[in-house]
Amino acid sequence: MALDRRIVELYDEYTHRPLDRRVFMNRLLAIAGTATAAEAALALLEPNYAHAQQVAADDARLSASRLDEIVGGVRLKGYLVVPKTAARRGGVLVIHENRGLNPHIEDLTRRMALAGFTALGLDFLTPLGGTPADPDAARALFPQLPAEQVVAQGRAALAFLAARPDATGKTGAIGFCWGGGAVNDLAVSAPELAAGVVFYGRSPDLALVPQIKARLLIQHAARDTRLVQQVPDYEKALKAAGIRHEIIIYPDVDHAFLNDTSAERYNAAAAKQAWERSLACLAAETGAV
Repeated sequence: MALDRRIVELYDEYTHRPLDRRVFMNRLLAIAGTATAAEAALALLEPNYAHAQQVAADDARLSASRLDEIVGGVRLKGYLVVPKTAARRGGVLVIHENRGLNPHIEDLTRRMALAGFTALGLDFLTPLGGTPADPDAARALFPQLPAEQVVAQGRAALAFLAARPDATGKTGAIGFCWGGGAVNDLAVSAPELAAGVVFYGRSPDLALVPQIKARLLIQHAARDTRLVQQVPDYEKALKAAGIRHEIIIYPDVDHAFLNDTSAERYNAAAAKQAWERSLACLAAETGAV
C-alpha cells in the first residue's frame, strides 16, 4: 500500500526547507494518526545505509582512500575511489545531497568507479568542519556555505582529477539534490567541465547559461513539482545558447528516486535507466584521450 502523499510531501519539506525535527514529527503524527503509524512511515522514508549498499567498501576491484589535499589553495577532503585497471580514465566528481558526504554517497562513488571512472566523493562541508554524523546538523550547515566557495571546491576537485597520471584530462560531475544544483553552478563557472549530470537539482542563474561549455544531462522526477516548474525556463535558456543538453522528467516518481536508502521514494526502474544514461553521458565526454 502506497504511503499517504501528504507524508511524502511533508518529508520533502522537512529535508529541503528544512523543518525543525520536532515540528516535522508533530505534523507527521497528525497525518499518520498514531505513533506506530508515524514510525512505520518514517522507516520507509529515512535512509538505511546498510540495507542499500551495492558495492562493498573493500571490493577487490577498487582502490579506495581518504583524500586530504590542498589544490590551488583550496582544501579538499573526500573519498577517492579508483578502479584497479591500467587504462587511462575520465575523472568524475560526485556531489552529495544536503546531508553531506555520507555512506550512500560513498557507495555511489564506488559504483561510479566500478563503471570505469576515477571517482571523487568530495565533502563540500569541509570549510565548516566536515559532514557531521547527524543529518539534521548537516542540513543546517548548507545555508552557511557561500556559493563561490562551493564552486571553488568543485573547480579544485576537477583540476585534481584532470592532473592525475592515469587521467584522460577530461572531467565530469554528477550531483544529487543540493549536489544537482551545485553541478549546474559548476557548469556555468567551469569551462573545463566536459559533462554535468544533474539529478533533481535547482537551475543556475539563467543569465549565466551562455557560459556553459559542458554537455548536460538533467534528470527530474515528475512529482517533484518544486523543481520541475523551473525546467521550462532553463530549457529555453539552454536552447537559446546552443548548449548540448538533454532533459528527462521521469513519470510517476518522487524527488530522490535514485536514492535506494529510502524505500518509499526509491524507484528501481527509473533509477536503473537514469544511472545508465548518466554513465553513457559521462563516458562519452570524459573517456577519450
